[in-house]
Amino acid sequence: MIEFLSKPWPWYISGPLISLVMFTMLILGKKFGVSSNLRTICSMAGAGKFAEFFRFEWKKDIWNLIFILGAVIGGFISREFLTTDPSVAISAQTIADLQVLGVANPGNDYVPVEIFNWNTLFSLKGFLLVVVGGVLVGFGTRYCDGCTSGHGISGLSNLQLPSLIAVIGFFIGGLFVTFFVLPYILAL
Repeated sequence: MIEFLSKPWPWYISGPLISLVMFTMLILGKKFGVSSNLRTICSMAGAGKFAEFFRFEWKKDIWNLIFILGAVIGGFISREFLTTDPSVAISAQTIADLQVLGVANPGNDYVPVEIFNWNTLFSLKGFLLVVVGGVLVGFGTRYCDGCTSGHGISGLSNLQLPSLIAVIGFFIGGLFVTFFVLPYILAL
């Protein structure tokens, strides 16, 4: 069982499981999305006293907070007890492209240490990648009324046109940044 749990699941197992979860949520009238938890947490903390957006019955969304807690705990258990090799399986071409951009050992850990460390955070490159990138992701999530998981999994499975438009935008934005922005930021 540990052997099965410690490897990525093939599409013919994970795909039907995701479909089963989405079908169950559709039957129960629930919407899945990770970013909606921020609104729930802010509402729980009393932000509804200051902004209309946070005035809602957050107790009906507590299940989503439990989901996020389970994802964090599951990630911790997986990393600490089920992972023997922290490397990430990426293509040889991607490794070569990242090495040209200054990432010495891409794929050897979950995140490149040349980018994600405290010393880099206080540089222009780190500030642009982590702080500005985080603000843009947060703004995009709010502006788009959901995150990639909410639109890509829940919205598309509910056949929502705004989710299709959002997912197309995610891909276009990702490709644009990958080919036209990231090489210049990594060169700093």
